[in-house]
Order: sequence, then structure tokens, then C-alpha cells
Amino acid sequence: MKDYKNFLKTIIYYMGVSLLACLYILPLLWMLSTSLKTQSDVLRLPPVLIPHSPQWSNYLTIFKRLPLGRYFLNTLIIAVSTMIGSIVSCTFVGYGFSKLRWPLRDFFFVVLLATMMIPFPTVMIPLFLTFRRLGWINTYLPLIIPTFCASPYLTFLARQFFMSVPNELIDAARVDGASELKIYSSLILPLSKPLIIVIGLFEFLYAWNDFTGPLIYLTSQEKFTLAIGLQLFSGAHMSEWHLQMAASTIVTLPIIVLFFILQRYFIEGITITGIK
Repeated sequence: MKDYKNFLKTIIYYMGVSLLACLYILPLLWMLSTSLKTQSDVLRLPPVLIPHSPQWSNYLTIFKRLPLGRYFLNTLIIAVSTMIGSIVSCTFVGYGFSKLRWPLRDFFFVVLLATMMIPFPTVMIPLFLTFRRLGWINTYLPLIIPTFCASPYLTFLARQFFMSVPNELIDAARVDGASELKIYSSLILPLSKPLIIVIGLFEFLYAWNDFTGPLIYLTSQEKFTLAIGLQLFSGAHMSEWHLQMAASTIVTLPIIVLFFILQRYFIEGITITGIK
């Protein structure tokens, strides 16, 4: 009887999870379906999920009407640069907050976390004025350089991960005469592969989808990112839903592929940082 109840609970659990998965994936499927329809099929009632004659030419039309390749390259440059900056800075600062002993360490860590409560609109104008005085407007520097100053949230994740590293390993390296920089580069980083992937993926996703930053700091159209390009295309083709969905699919697809490739490491890193 007990086995039957456990089996029934398992069935209910998997049915509930499957239902939620379908609800979450339905908008993605609808976007993909609409991108392969004609304008008349989009407006058809009742709506049809699978188009009768898929219009793959919609994707070619996007590349003809929008310099998507240039926007893709611009976004990739920013995303990869910010990913590198966050990995280097957040792991370095996280190591300092977790394994080094120095006065008021916990106090400054609380101050670091408190900065997460500052909304971006309150610092948007001072940042813009600062970057304008530095001559960085209409360059990628305002979008890249701040990531080398360590994000509070990603630093918190790094600290939580490093707290799970046994202190005995670090103490043994110190006894052998290794410097803190040597310990960080030769001992800590090789053990932090899941953490590095999590930080890199988080920062890559943020940079890929960021709209506010490029909108504020970039003025030349040849330097626009995919987020701005997609907004411009949507404004110019408001009634052509099939083309808008095709453009959205092109922008979204790399993120989905990247997540599925790194899914195992991503979940492993989140689990390790959360357990501590």
C-alpha cells in the first residue's frame, strides 16, 4: 500500500512538472510557429499552431531589412568582454571575502550587498555624466569596464562557492610558500569550473539582453546591439508579426542553445553555491 502511494505521488509530481514545462515552452513554440507563417496565417481565426506551408523566407527577409550580422557581432563583442570581466573580478573579490582575513571584512561585505538595493535609475545620470567626461560615450567602454569592478550579486555567489573549499587546502599551500595570488590562480580557479560557468552565463545573458545600457551610451547605428536593433525593427514593422517573431527567434536562439550546452554545469554551480 505504501509503495502504491509513493508511486501515485511520483506520477502526480511528474504530471505537474510536465504541465508547468508545457506552459513555459508554449510562448517559445508560438513565437517559432508565427515566424514561419504568412501575414494572413497570423491573423487567421481560430489560430493554427503548425503552419501549412512554412515560410522560411521570412528569415532571409530579416537579414535583408536589418543589418543583423553587424548587430550580432557588436552584441557578441560586448557579451564576451563583460563575461571575461565578471569572471576575473568577481572570483578575485569573492576569494578575498571568503578566504582572506582582514579588518572589517564582514562589514564591507554587507556594504557590498547593500549596493544591490540601489536602483539603476538613481545612478544612471551620474554615470552618464562621468562617462561623458571621460569621452566614453558612443563606445563600448561604459558597457564593458564596469564589469571589471565586480558585480555584488555575482561576488556573493563566488564567495558562497569559495566558502565550501576546505581551508586545509589553502593552509597547506601557504605552508609550502605559495603567495595568495598563486593560491588563487593555481588552486582556487581550477576548482571553480562550475562557478566560472555560472558567472559567465549570467553575465553573458545580461549583456545579450541588455537594452537600457546600449540605448544610453551608444548613438551610432553601426554600433547598436541586437536588443536595440530588434526594437528598431519592431517599430518599423509593427503590423508584420511574422517578421517580428522571426527576428525575435534569431535573437533568442543562441541563448537557448548556449543554456542547453552548459545546463549541467549551470545547475551544478547553482546547487553548490546554494547549499552553502
